Amino acid sequence: MVSAGAPLGVFDSGLGGLTVVRALRRSLPGEHIVYLGDTARVPYGTRSAETILRYARSCAAELTQRGVKALVIACNTVSAVAVERLRAELDLPVMGVIVPGATAVVRVAEQHGAQRVGVLGTLGTIASNAYPRAVAQLSTRIEVIGQAAPLLVPLVEEGWLEGDVPRLAVRRYLEPLVAAGVGALVLGCTHYPLLHGLIAEVATELRGAPLPVVDSAEATVTLVEAWMREGIIGQRAGGALGRLELLVTDRPTSFAEQAGRFLTEPLPEVELIELRP
Repeated sequence: MVSAGAPLGVFDSGLGGLTVVRALRRSLPGEHIVYLGDTARVPYGTRSAETILRYARSCAAELTQRGVKALVIACNTVSAVAVERLRAELDLPVMGVIVPGATAVVRVAEQHGAQRVGVLGTLGTIASNAYPRAVAQLSTRIEVIGQAAPLLVPLVEEGWLEGDVPRLAVRRYLEPLVAAGVGALVLGCTHYPLLHGLIAEVATELRGAPLPVVDSAEATVTLVEAWMREGIIGQRAGGALGRLELLVTDRPTSFAEQAGRFLTEPLPEVELIELRP
């Protein structure tokens, strides 16, 4: 049994998973966290399922060797294709962001009487049909409309969060969802919350009314808290702020500069590592 004082391991293909870290630090400030951004191989969303699984295994192996007590896959693409395999292969709790995001958007849809929900995600996430499957487990009355938005991850990674270019890209991806009559939207990529305000604004313009937008990062933290209450994951005792470690596989200086937009605290030194194939 891994100690309750051990860190939580969180990984993503790049910066996006820091939205999960930010939510964890806000809700569970006492927890130690080791975050791995696989910046040498970003983006994952255009890769094959076999390649994504291989990448995920190497990230998981690195974090496991560092003694994490649970693994949070802060990447919708990996969550769509690799969660069950990693759970079978690893001797520790593993969670993704698909089920928490699906649960949250179904709840919002039911509150608003919506029969259709939209998913904005990477090519890999949309092609996997992971959100429709997860929603179907929760409700047979809600239809899921998926929309791949491959340009949004590189825009976020480059810091293009405002201006005509991201606005035009967001509008292009939202138009089919609004035309389909979705009553709620889930951000099916942890990079996308940095564009949350722009997405909500453009959706309102297109729809003529506000569109509820669900952040799967926040929903994932709700599940982490539930697993701690149920004893699936031990909760670190003590009131001191937990330690944060940041690992990347490429461009640590660039990562550190951009990470400041995600995390509202002094950043530790970013460690450059090399993953085994």
